[in-house]
Amino acid sequence: MFVRGHNTMKRRIAHSAPLASHFTKVLGQFPRVRVLVIGDVMLDRYIWGQVERISPEAPVPVVHVTRESLHAGGAGNVAANIRALGGAVMTCGVIGRDQAGRRLQHELLSLGADTSGIVASRATITTSKTRIIAHSQQVVRLDREQSEALDPRVRAQLRRFIHQRAHECDVVVVSDYGKGVIDAELLADLAELRERHGFMYVIDPKRRNYAHYRGATLVKPNREEAGQATGIDIRTEASLQQAGMQLLDLWQAEAVLVSRSEAGMSLFKRGATVQHFPTTAREIFDVTGAGDTVLATCALALGAGATLEDATILANHAAGIVVGKVGTATVTPTELKSALRTKSGG
Repeated sequence: MFVRGHNTMKRRIAHSAPLASHFTKVLGQFPRVRVLVIGDVMLDRYIWGQVERISPEAPVPVVHVTRESLHAGGAGNVAANIRALGGAVMTCGVIGRDQAGRRLQHELLSLGADTSGIVASRATITTSKTRIIAHSQQVVRLDREQSEALDPRVRAQLRRFIHQRAHECDVVVVSDYGKGVIDAELLADLAELRERHGFMYVIDPKRRNYAHYRGATLVKPNREEAGQATGIDIRTEASLQQAGMQLLDLWQAEAVLVSRSEAGMSLFKRGATVQHFPTTAREIFDVTGAGDTVLATCALALGAGATLEDATILANHAAGIVVGKVGTATVTPTELKSALRTKSGG
């Protein structure tokens, strides 16, 4: 069990400080931030190899396997990013009573995550994604998941855990991958709990719940999701502006951060002009999990008392780092500090 920190920064560091120094102070607060991540946890399996020939049986590459690796994926990758950045994290989600579930829980525990909110159920299987990678390129992905609704007893267990533990946290994160953990009732509970306890509340949305998100500090859709939620075809800055303002009202959020791939990010706040943040990525090898990195970084920064603008800047740099890596990846404070020093010319 952990309790909410009381020594987080609640005001912005003076802008007269150099960029790297300013954000180093924010990063220094991350170990004091306690985060509850609720959502669809998954097991990411990578099979790495080389392609030297085409199969004589069919026109497909033959991958000579050189190694395999396992990683926490989905909401588990959000937790992994929080731990990599130094924060404390509890995870809340569902796994099956199967080998993949045991491996996923082991991965989370090895990262130092609190897994007391993970419910193991015989009525489901653990969502897993197997990616075959050759020469740093994804050849194919194999998904295993169950589409049936969660057992009502499992859902009640999740909600009970959240009611018991949310008040201990500085930040609650919803990592919704549309696999069934997040639903309208749970989201209504979280909106009520946030009003009662005042924690920061950050959401990564998915289509099935667009109508149910409410009262968050920050909601982080990508451009496609923003278009789906509003029915707006986002092709111009004017259509982006229209969608962003509609989302603020639709989700009753303090802010909406739209990630726009190579175009960077756009931050919408009530009563303020939209702010655009160009991408910081130098090379893009793999965008897998980049949204999880953004979510984790924003959550920690807001929990540390940073402004929405500072949280966005840090998350933008973190995403720029992680897309330069192959596979499900995380970012460390050292990497972020180095990127910020490069940005500031220090």
